[in-house]
Amino acid sequence: MTGWVWLSIGLFAAAWALLRRIQGGRRIADFRERGAIVVDVRTPAEFKRQHAPGALNLPLDALTQGMKGLDKSKPVLLCCASGARSSAAARILRERGFETFNAGSWTRLC
Repeated sequence: MTGWVWLSIGLFAAAWALLRRIQGGRRIADFRERGAIVVDVRTPAEFKRQHAPGALNLPLDALTQGMKGLDKSKPVLLCCASGARSSAAARILRERGFETFNAGSWTRLC
């Protein structure tokens, strides 16, 4: 492939990533407007160092036990360090009837 083709592919990928980030920001704003619960699924040590204001710490390995204290009538924004653990947590909660959104890194919620 020529350099122009690779440049076009790169630009498309960058535009796609930006669009996804903007759409995610809108979902986060929508969830917050509707009174979402922010759940950080990192370890207590990670959470203690820094976390989003108002976030609850519910580590992924304790999620099934800790979700009993969550209100199913409210949407849940999930976060962690990179988005991997919060993705797993979102799936677990959705399977149990919660409306969720994986916000990815907790820093997006600051």
